[in-house]
Amino acid sequence: MASLGKLDIFGLLGEHGAVLSGHFRLSSGLHSSSYVQTALILQYPHIASRIAKALSLKFPQHIDCVCSPAMGAVVIGQEVARAKKCRAIFTEKVGGANILRRDFHIEKGEKILVVEDVLTTGRSTSEVVNLGRNYGAKVLGVGAIVDRTISPPALDVPFRSLISYPLEVFPPENCDLCKRGMPLTSPGSRYLEPAA
Repeated sequence: MASLGKLDIFGLLGEHGAVLSGHFRLSSGLHSSSYVQTALILQYPHIASRIAKALSLKFPQHIDCVCSPAMGAVVIGQEVARAKKCRAIFTEKVGGANILRRDFHIEKGEKILVVEDVLTTGRSTSEVVNLGRNYGAKVLGVGAIVDRTISPPALDVPFRSLISYPLEVFPPENCDLCKRGMPLTSPGSRYLEPAA
């Protein structure tokens, strides 16, 4: 089976309607006129496994554990761990912080790879990197399917993505779409109720 290239990923996103247009509130709280809903391609395990294989090849070293922020990155994190033949765990937001629950653990000295579906600001990802380090793990890098950042994320570990898809984002107080009265939707997992 041939490895997926950048054009293949863009093709899959387009074919499955995974690039949405409208007025969206992102997990970061920022607003955007576009949203990349990777769940629409990851719902197909045979596609998810091919994407994960391509992402795992960007980190050829031995990995002990893949850690992903819930909810959007759980599927791709699981599949990357399958490709790397290691454990897969995920963090959850509690009181605004990423923590480990469900008796998940990270051992001192373990080699961790943080896996995201879409990276926009890098804030949550950076929290997961720091969480791994707080447990004494060696964080080898961050992998993502889609890099939405306009400027390089402030991560002090290697960051590799399958595609770069920079999309403009706006703070809510300076959003043209809000000023035009366009309805705001929250397609991600952070905001379960539509914005008022």
